Amino acid sequence: MLSKLVTVFRVPELRRKIFLTIILLAVYRLGFFITLPFMNHEVIKDTVEKAGQAGGLGSLLQMASLLSATDLQSGSIFGLGIMPYITASIVFQLLGTVYPPLEALQKEGESGRRRLNEYTRYATVFVCFLQSYGLIRYSLAGQGLVLDYYNTFFWHLLGTIIMTAGTVFLMWIGEQIDAYGIGNGISLLIMAGILARLPDVAYKWLDGIGTQGIQIGTTYGIEKLLLMAALFVGVIVVVVFITQGQRKIPIQSAKHVRGRRVMGGNRQWLPLRVNQSGVMPIIFASSLLLIPFFIFNQLRNLFGESGTLAVIADAFSPGQGFIYNLSYVLLIYFFCYFWTAITFNPKDMAENLKDSGSFIPGYRPGGRTAAHLESVMLRITYVGAAFLAVIAVIPTVISTTLTGDFATASFFGGTGLLIMVSVALDLVQKIDSHLVMRNYPGLLDTEK
Repeated sequence: MLSKLVTVFRVPELRRKIFLTIILLAVYRLGFFITLPFMNHEVIKDTVEKAGQAGGLGSLLQMASLLSATDLQSGSIFGLGIMPYITASIVFQLLGTVYPPLEALQKEGESGRRRLNEYTRYATVFVCFLQSYGLIRYSLAGQGLVLDYYNTFFWHLLGTIIMTAGTVFLMWIGEQIDAYGIGNGISLLIMAGILARLPDVAYKWLDGIGTQGIQIGTTYGIEKLLLMAALFVGVIVVVVFITQGQRKIPIQSAKHVRGRRVMGGNRQWLPLRVNQSGVMPIIFASSLLLIPFFIFNQLRNLFGESGTLAVIADAFSPGQGFIYNLSYVLLIYFFCYFWTAITFNPKDMAENLKDSGSFIPGYRPGGRTAAHLESVMLRITYVGAAFLAVIAVIPTVISTTLTGDFATASFFGGTGLLIMVSVALDLVQKIDSHLVMRNYPGLLDTEK
């Protein structure tokens, strides 16, 4: 493996791509240490510490940070991360299935994709402007994070423009990585944001071990450390297995007689991914559950801490209680089937097989083939949804039983681990393809 890694840096073009990607990611992380000019840094520190101990609110802010590489608490120029771009991309992808002009653009190939990207950028600026102003006006200023002298509309507007420019700059960094670097730019930004939390978590555990020791029964006992290490390795193995898992459908190509030669008749496979929807169901489910959390918390603030509203608000606090987790699992199942229905079209796939002269043995081309593909996808989507549901609930289980800290538990499951593994696999595959194109042994090549 070491020799293969050395080979990666021997290829000049690949080496330039890797170094450029590292530099752009370093610039991305550097921006999180540059805050808006009117922030009260003393209050920021106290707010971050309180949010980490605030149960539902702390879990909510940490979950939002994991999903979109944001930093909603510090008021940095990259505070919104790429969340507006992700929101705009999801909206246009959904509209492409119901709005005919956008659907036509998606079918135009490269030119249509460029126009869709242009529309997505414009929508990103609009969404970012609204979100950044709402964050500064109603969240940061409402918690006293803005200095009193600068708590005016002019400074709020200036901060909105700065945060919008920061998000647009991050979007540009992602596009530069796509064009001149290695890997998917947006995914690498999210992965870098997740990994940036690792030093804080490691320091917390090392400091706890240094003060309390690793005696059995303590917060940082040896039995918990071994259990968490085994669980971490086991979860990664399962995530890789399911992420790479496929259901292969046998396909037979029709034979063609041309002159004296018989062509075709080969047997191939049509791979259907077990986790066809990727990480999108978890993002949709967690985002949708924020609505009752905010609504009932506002009602509780208006009508007092006691009564039914307070009970319901606590029930829908992220990661708190049976009702939230049950709703989380049900929404993940729903969005798994919903997103699969959007991205997977069995009728088009059946028509493409028919046009190419291929067929599935035992099924007539056309409607019967489409019905078979749909039934297979329904069955494997159930397995993929169960996998996502378990992965999404693991951080809550670990934080309530072992660590008591959601930030630590997020590295053992949930969206963060799923994104890191998926992006790492995609990065390794792209590096491998560059090596194979230049007649070097690939990273995934097991032959000596």
